[in-house]
Amino acid sequence: MIKIQVKICCIASAVEARLALGLGADTVGLVGHMPSGPGVIGVAAAAQIAKKMPCGTDTFLLTSATRASEINKDLAVCPVSAVQIVRHIDPAEYPKLIETAPQVRRIQVVHIEDEGALDQLARYQPFVDAFLLDSGKTVGADQQFGGTGATHNWTISRRFVQRTNIPVYLAGGLNSTNVFEAITQVRPYGVDLCTGVRTDNQLDPVKLEAFMSEVRRAGQALGD
Repeated sequence: MIKIQVKICCIASAVEARLALGLGADTVGLVGHMPSGPGVIGVAAAAQIAKKMPCGTDTFLLTSATRASEINKDLAVCPVSAVQIVRHIDPAEYPKLIETAPQVRRIQVVHIEDEGALDQLARYQPFVDAFLLDSGKTVGADQQFGGTGATHNWTISRRFVQRTNIPVYLAGGLNSTNVFEAITQVRPYGVDLCTGVRTDNQLDPVKLEAFMSEVRRAGQALGD
């Protein structure tokens, strides 16, 4: 059996975080600065949740900031193990981020809009600890940087995974009905979701248990 990492995003409270972890999630995501999408709580609230987590809990802070100075300012307030950068940033910002916060893992989001997403591998690979492939829209009006509840072209995501030895998380419209297919097709290191395990904006333990069961089934299938 292959262990697929599970990150539950849009965590709104320490109670939700403990529920997610108790049902088998490996990581919780806290949405800081974000121009759109669900689960935005801000850096101060994210920090309060992160501080209440047991030592060793894997916590991600999501940010739409594009300058290392802004990101480092947030990390100084919010003690997380990783920062998830949802916009494209100038790669020259990464060395500044690494110098100031070397202990914080760096996760670069790449939105799978078309095959151009594959070009982002060379751009970021020297600086990041993982990629996260998501649905979204990064240009034009009505930009979306995650939380769309929509899937994307998994064939492109599979090619992305095949071209790198860096861990890759898959996100975008995942739920218990499609995560088995997503994992067995794309073969990511981990999966990430928000709306797929929520009911009326609350983390739903029944949906989460069903999702975790399908993740384990996919891991078993890949390991056979």
